Amino acid sequence: MQNIVILAGNIGQKPEVRTTQSGTTITNFTLATSRPRLSEGRVIRDENGYRVMDTEWHRVTCFNGLGKTVAEHCDKGMKVLVQGRIHYTKWTDAAGVDRYGCEIIADKVDFLSRPKAAEGENPELVDRDDEIPF
Repeated sequence: MQNIVILAGNIGQKPEVRTTQSGTTITNFTLATSRPRLSEGRVIRDENGYRVMDTEWHRVTCFNGLGKTVAEHCDKGMKVLVQGRIHYTKWTDAAGVDRYGCEIIADKVDFLSRPKAAEGENPELVDRDDEIPF
């Protein structure tokens, strides 16, 4: 039996970081994935001929070192590839109603793009080949 998830998409907002009392770093972010909308096995197109896309949002959780790396280097809009597992939770709210949740616990996050340059930053690339020690 295996519980393996691989998602490629765009980060929905800047990752949020918190630390537990025991020192565990937990980083959360949302990930948007898209796929073409189908009808009777065919891709639906809009009036301009573009494919109509359906977007799904996933909650992703990273722990400790991976979480710190994601928090430092990821930003809204970045493309990432997440590998991990699906985790379901159940709890009872204050009104006594059972609630359910689903999240992706990430084992690996690969950066597929750079973060967008912030306003006022110079986005030019710097050649750093001369800094490599070998």
